[in-house]
Amino acid sequence: MIEVLATGPAASVQDGGRPGWAALGVPHSGAFDAAALRLANRLVGNDPGAAGIEIVLGGLAVRTDRAVTLALTGAPCPGAAWGVAVTLPAGGWLRLGTPATGLRSYLALRGGVAVDPVLGSASTDTLSGLGPPVLRAGDRIATGRELGPVSGAESAPGRLAPATLAVRPGPRDDWFTPAGRRALVTTTWRVRAESDRVGVRLDGPPLERARDDELPSEAVLPGAVQVPGDGRPLVFGPDAPVTGGYPVIGVIADLGAVAQLRPGDPVRLRWCRDSAGRRDGRRAT
Repeated sequence: MIEVLATGPAASVQDGGRPGWAALGVPHSGAFDAAALRLANRLVGNDPGAAGIEIVLGGLAVRTDRAVTLALTGAPCPGAAWGVAVTLPAGGWLRLGTPATGLRSYLALRGGVAVDPVLGSASTDTLSGLGPPVLRAGDRIATGRELGPVSGAESAPGRLAPATLAVRPGPRDDWFTPAGRRALVTTTWRVRAESDRVGVRLDGPPLERARDDELPSEAVLPGAVQVPGDGRPLVFGPDAPVTGGYPVIGVIADLGAVAQLRPGDPVRLRWCRDSAGRRDGRRAT
């Protein structure tokens, strides 16, 4: 068993998520930076989608009552080896500092985190409340059965939040004026403090709309760039609802890059280009 001594700003159990339940209103959930969790699992010999711990801005402290092999990836925190499988002895402890860059780190334990799955997933869904509750000091975490061989070490630098994110036109980009569509990719946005796993909110000038009528609720997905009534973009995260009533101007495919954006970070968007090098933002000139 692993005892949680401290969680920092937030820590939760996450795995590959709950795909396939959107028709019932269930969000996808799962690790925000899925590639980082898959890498951590590979380092300790787990299945790629095994449950691990998603940590926001470090601060996690744990103690083990038996020897356990673990690996840390994502945003690099002081206090632990990064991108390498290490074994804590019985009675050993781990305490993470605050990462200098990035937001979310991932801790994989050999055998995975053993919790009862809900709709096939061990993920904590902060919007619907499905899955285990967010971790708190005093929680005890069990690990599952061991699987494949441990991958001693691997080059696994923490991801830096990119200055620019690629975006494809969304289904409602024509609800915005040409000036509004241009502003989406020419503005230097700032990540707002109220961002979370449901969505990353961007601060900047409101995007000019071409239509003022109401949009009936329609399907949305993680990575969708929705523009609420205040005109400032919101990038949906893994715990986002499955429908929304505001126009989606674009979609960002690299959700892992979005996961590492910190409050106050500057971020730019750019239209994707197709294989011929043409800009994919068809009407956003």
